[in-house]
Amino acid sequence: MARPLPRTRNAAPTASPGVWRWATAGGVLGLIGATLLFAPALWVARAAYAASDGRVVLQDSRGTLWHGSAQLGFSGGTGSNDAARLPGRVQWDLGLGLGRLHLALRADCCTPQPQQLTLTPGLRSWRLDIAAGESTWPAAVLAGLGTPWNTVQLQGPLVLTTTGLSLASAVDRIQVQGSLSMDLPHISSRLSTLRPLGSYQLQVQGGEQPTLSLRTVEGSLQLQGVGHWTAAHLRFEGEARADADHEAELSNLLNIMGRRDGARSVITLG
Repeated sequence: MARPLPRTRNAAPTASPGVWRWATAGGVLGLIGATLLFAPALWVARAAYAASDGRVVLQDSRGTLWHGSAQLGFSGGTGSNDAARLPGRVQWDLGLGLGRLHLALRADCCTPQPQQLTLTPGLRSWRLDIAAGESTWPAAVLAGLGTPWNTVQLQGPLVLTTTGLSLASAVDRIQVQGSLSMDLPHISSRLSTLRPLGSYQLQVQGGEQPTLSLRTVEGSLQLQGVGHWTAAHLRFEGEARADADHEAELSNLLNIMGRRDGARSVITLG
């Protein structure tokens, strides 16, 4: 009697190495995409702190990298004991499009309309475009940046107005186009009993060599000066002077603001 032939099992098909590589790559890309999609707002706080050398501080971050909020504060940098925080929270909405990052930034205290910013990164360069807009901030928050703001301790509103402002990185400097205006109406200082000191305007004008100008709109404390950027450094020369009727009330403030030269104080930065 003939013996039955042994049964044979069909071998399972074996995936080629190329299929496994594609599957692995797809899994890695999916993991990266999910990580970015649900990245916490804490990433924004850490990036802002690192990029500003500890001067911009985002606390109590909530939400995600793309839609989040935090409490915004300023400090004198890493290791500084100076700190000041804005009232309320700031919210951001971040989106991607055509190789650009689009950011809408809102602050409870200060922006009637969201501030729109667009960042275009490159291999060794970047460009930041800030849409025209206006916002009002408390000048007291500048004290968190350290010297000289923590000494002068300004009080009052600080109105920022941008007109097509853009910043672009170059080899060893930042190129500025457009303009930025900072108005300080009816500003006071804790170093003087005279309130207010006056109203002032600071203007930044872009171009081949960006310039900065300071002028007095009105007030007993007269401020004026001009400055310009050389590479990444600002050089500013100006003066502060009290009118004849308030020299005694402003003497201490003038001593702090710069080098005293008779009735005026010479201000030099850079």
